[in-house]
Amino acid sequence: MAAVATAPELALAGTAFGARLLELRRKGSPSNRTIAEAVLRNPVRIATGSIEEVAATTGVSTATLSRFARTVGFAGYAELRAQIGEVLRALLQPVEKLRDRIDRETGADDPVREGLERTILNVRQTAEALGPAQLEATVGALRSARGIYVMGFGLSAHVAAMLSLGLQPFCPQLVNVVEFGGTEVAAGRLMNVGPGDVLVAISFPRYATDALRLARYARDRGAKVIAITDGPASPLTDMADLALAAFAAHPVVSSSNVAAVVVVEAIVTAMMVSDRENVAAAARLTEAISSFVLRGEQ
Repeated sequence: MAAVATAPELALAGTAFGARLLELRRKGSPSNRTIAEAVLRNPVRIATGSIEEVAATTGVSTATLSRFARTVGFAGYAELRAQIGEVLRALLQPVEKLRDRIDRETGADDPVREGLERTILNVRQTAEALGPAQLEATVGALRSARGIYVMGFGLSAHVAAMLSLGLQPFCPQLVNVVEFGGTEVAAGRLMNVGPGDVLVAISFPRYATDALRLARYARDRGAKVIAITDGPASPLTDMADLALAAFAAHPVVSSSNVAAVVVVEAIVTAMMVSDRENVAAAARLTEAISSFVLRGEQ
């Protein structure tokens, strides 16, 4: 797969300006939190759209956008938008090309094709953002954990189940928090979480409030939280020690889970090759299930 530019969301969030936006998203007024999240989630659209278009998208007034620009240190909204464009130009590509890509992505001629192209882009950007250091840190945390908890609600429960199944041969002290039973059962499974434990929390738009509350509970109890979510604007990143981005934008459905599966497979692969004993465990698992696998006629 050819390398692609880092996703705009990650590129902007990694700058000093992005850090200020993240701070406002956590601690600002309701309107400032809304605008900061919009900029972090889609800086390309902010850089290429008019103040009226952005106001319509975010549900705030143009006057509120102007006040926000002054809050973050600019003379007005035009200067704020120009700054976002400069950041993206320096880190990614010319704003004109970004505008062209947005135009292509928001076309309404073929929503199925548009959805497929958006999903492919999500996967490419996720693969580019998922660096060796992140995987090494994730595997290190999992290998040293006293106990591992994997949690996802709604559609994310299926992603959590895939991760749990993949890690189970190498992490015997692993609990799938939402395997069955709903929120009350999930909370009960996390009752004894504490220092030395790791919670892998998975959530995408629309974010499950239960996932956020239980992730905060685990963090407050001293557990390390690893988030798999759709980028730095996700509320799950605020309580995570380590966040892995799986981009989930989709023009039709609320979010795409395809890139999350890529992250899950990368974690399981990294765990498998991190230790010779894990390779041996994988071989034993293959041997154990071989009699149940369909084979061709002899």
